[in-house]
Amino acid sequence: MATDTGIYQRADIYHDFYHGRGKDYRAEAELVRDLVRERTPDAASLLDVACGTGAHLRELAGSFGEVVGVDLAPEMLAVAERHNPELQLHQGDMRDFRIDRRFDAVTCMFSSAGYLPTAADLDRAVQNLADHLAPGGALLLEPWWFPENFLPGWVGADVVTVDGRTIARVSHTVRQGGTSRMEVHYTVAAPDTGIEHFTDTHVMTLFDRETYETAFRRAGLMPEYVKHDLVAPGIFVGTAEGGRA
Repeated sequence: MATDTGIYQRADIYHDFYHGRGKDYRAEAELVRDLVRERTPDAASLLDVACGTGAHLRELAGSFGEVVGVDLAPEMLAVAERHNPELQLHQGDMRDFRIDRRFDAVTCMFSSAGYLPTAADLDRAVQNLADHLAPGGALLLEPWWFPENFLPGWVGADVVTVDGRTIARVSHTVRQGGTSRMEVHYTVAAPDTGIEHFTDTHVMTLFDRETYETAFRRAGLMPEYVKHDLVAPGIFVGTAEGGRA
């Protein structure tokens, strides 16, 4: 079954669920800031690709003079704009979007690169992100799981209530060749709308570490893999020519 990520069209539910579950966007933004500052101390601009509903951007705005977001789903951008009307947002695919300027830092978080179907697509995306870096700028990319640390049969379950609406999410993930296939069921209940149920299927590529690192090198970046408890799959960091790393 192909990817059918309907949750990204139900961006208000996505936004409320992850905030209600306690995803620590602030702490993750602080980690991003620290990793960028270690390599580009004077970084003043940041581009977040696959920015979703803008939660990381909102936290990063206090650390950089300018933050800009890109996402594929217009519904996600609409929610980001509603919660953060001051943000600069653009719709586009990480493989080929273009913004006519460069940034001191470019980020791609929450394992969004895992949705790329092939290594060639990953190469295109990393090259495009690198093309938006200023000299000495830092690229941070959170991968999806590597084949050796993916756990087949994983079941996740959470129930949250935000502003009177209760969202239950149950997921089951299996391995399917070189990908993971996650089936997700949502049940959403609110006093004024009653109960609804919908499903999602997320097929994500299990690229190995070398494939990510090769994409960075082909884009002219020397990759460093950073492990951290906040982002279980880790983060790849690369610095453009003219930087310290």
